[in-house]
Amino acid sequence: MNTVTITRTFAVALVLVLTATGLSAAAAEEEPAAAMEKEMVTDPTTGMMVTAPEYGGTITYVKKESPSHTDKHLSGGVVAVGLVVEKLGIGDWATPRDEYNFPTMAAPNYTRGALAESWEMPDDKTVIVKVRQGVHWHDKAPMNGRELTADDIVYNFHRTLGLGSGFTEPSAAYSLLTRVSFESITATDERTVVFKLKDPHLLTLMVILDDSLAVMYPPEVIKEHGDVTDWRNLVGTGPFELTDWTEGSSITYSKNPDYWGYDEKYPENRLPYVDTLRALIMPEVATQLAAMRTGKVDYVGVAGVAQLRTVEQVESIQRTNPEVELWPVRFRSDNGFAMNTQIEPFNDIRVRKAMNMALDFETINNSYFKGFGDPIPQGRLGRFMTAGSIPFEEWPEELRKGRTYNPEGAEALLDAAGYPRGADGTRFKTVLMHLERFDLNYAELAASYWDKIGVDVEIEVTPAAAWGPRRTAQEYEMVSNDTAYAVSMQWAVSIMAGFTTDGVNSNVSDATYDAMHAAAAAATTIEERDSLVPDLVMYALEQYWTIFGPLLPQFSVNQPWLIGYNGEMILSGGEEVIFSRLWIDSALKKEMGF
Repeated sequence: MNTVTITRTFAVALVLVLTATGLSAAAAEEEPAAAMEKEMVTDPTTGMMVTAPEYGGTITYVKKESPSHTDKHLSGGVVAVGLVVEKLGIGDWATPRDEYNFPTMAAPNYTRGALAESWEMPDDKTVIVKVRQGVHWHDKAPMNGRELTADDIVYNFHRTLGLGSGFTEPSAAYSLLTRVSFESITATDERTVVFKLKDPHLLTLMVILDDSLAVMYPPEVIKEHGDVTDWRNLVGTGPFELTDWTEGSSITYSKNPDYWGYDEKYPENRLPYVDTLRALIMPEVATQLAAMRTGKVDYVGVAGVAQLRTVEQVESIQRTNPEVELWPVRFRSDNGFAMNTQIEPFNDIRVRKAMNMALDFETINNSYFKGFGDPIPQGRLGRFMTAGSIPFEEWPEELRKGRTYNPEGAEALLDAAGYPRGADGTRFKTVLMHLERFDLNYAELAASYWDKIGVDVEIEVTPAAAWGPRRTAQEYEMVSNDTAYAVSMQWAVSIMAGFTTDGVNSNVSDATYDAMHAAAAAATTIEERDSLVPDLVMYALEQYWTIFGPLLPQFSVNQPWLIGYNGEMILSGGEEVIFSRLWIDSALKKEMGF
């Protein structure tokens, strides 16, 4: 498997070395004298020397698709609010990166207060949050810069959960928050919010502080307009205000001059550093790479859901621009396939097992992925999990055989399942609903392997707008799938919920698994939960519901003049929040001709 080596210099911050393929980045040029004379500081989270933070300028980044609206409370569509509205908690940007590099949303032990100044749990069914003083809404009507209060927090949670303030139904948007059973949420004074639960839940603190729907919207706007879908009405407490939105083209954010927050790495520095953030909507990878090559954008990656997903894309930008920074991200695999287990032929475990055994992942990884991926079989919880993943060598022998390339064994299983080859050599035909942004060449390669065992797979390339609803409604035979996740153990039960009968995007209905998952979700101690998760993982593997492909790193890429970034994926529920803590080395950018 390839080795990715990351190095940093003063003028050129990162060079990716692709050692195993023989492709190496050009040596970084000697930095100009002017660059050497710059004020340097130590990044306390990495120990690296970087140019000192500076204020001003613009960060321009790629956003792969245009958001639908600006109200996360409503179901469906991507929204663009993470830089404007805030939560009670946020990932601790000061965390040493060799301890936690934010490969996914922060676990509780890496979370610090944002709108919450502090919190406590006096018992397992009560959370008391103290609201931070000195936080003000943007100076924009109808909020006009008034101070944030506990009532604002209560109003937003009531809206999400249907617990009061005129709201009687929970949000229809997917959220872990709505799965925790709250009895009441009340403000006992201007700075205190008390959350009462009906039953204890291990995720309580996590969802209160940093759930995807736990963002604080302006109550006055909702009361006036009913929602905050119109970006012109969006008001928040965050580091930026949304000031322009050209549909399908760009989104512009302007600095909030009265923002309350300071840089966790450099506590004397008020955030944000840059005056403007501009997201350019670029669905096509070729356009994204061209913009990076010409210096039109500073960043293409996870923040914006525009990360490089194929080896060819990585090699392409590295050949033309060896000075750029490339960061591998191993947070999930987009190289899996799910089968609709509720319909023929995939309701037969022998067919599902045969589809697994037909794919030679080791050869695919070495040839197509050029050794970059990890072909060792893994489950829903990927091998890069901090816990919960079961190493392949510890699987039962029969399961190891079923996840190993064996076309003859696959054909025997199909014969036994009642699917012999017909006169044309075909056993059965099926359709793979393939998400447009996933790697089509990889899907076609998989289909060629299935063809060898007599399974004719037609690939139907589907845009995200249609793919998502059809996947949720199980209106498919096979579907390209994001399958293996590298997440912290706190998220394991949530990730494994994807196989429950009522799980979002589930391809399964299995009463035994549902009961096992319910027991894990109801665990009242961390020890109990962690003891049940491996059984969930193993049971799902033994049912062959999903074909888990190689875990291939995806990559974020940025210009060397974008300082402060170390490959982090998500600091909070809104990926773009990271940009509020980065700055532009304007002298270096000028020296490089931009």
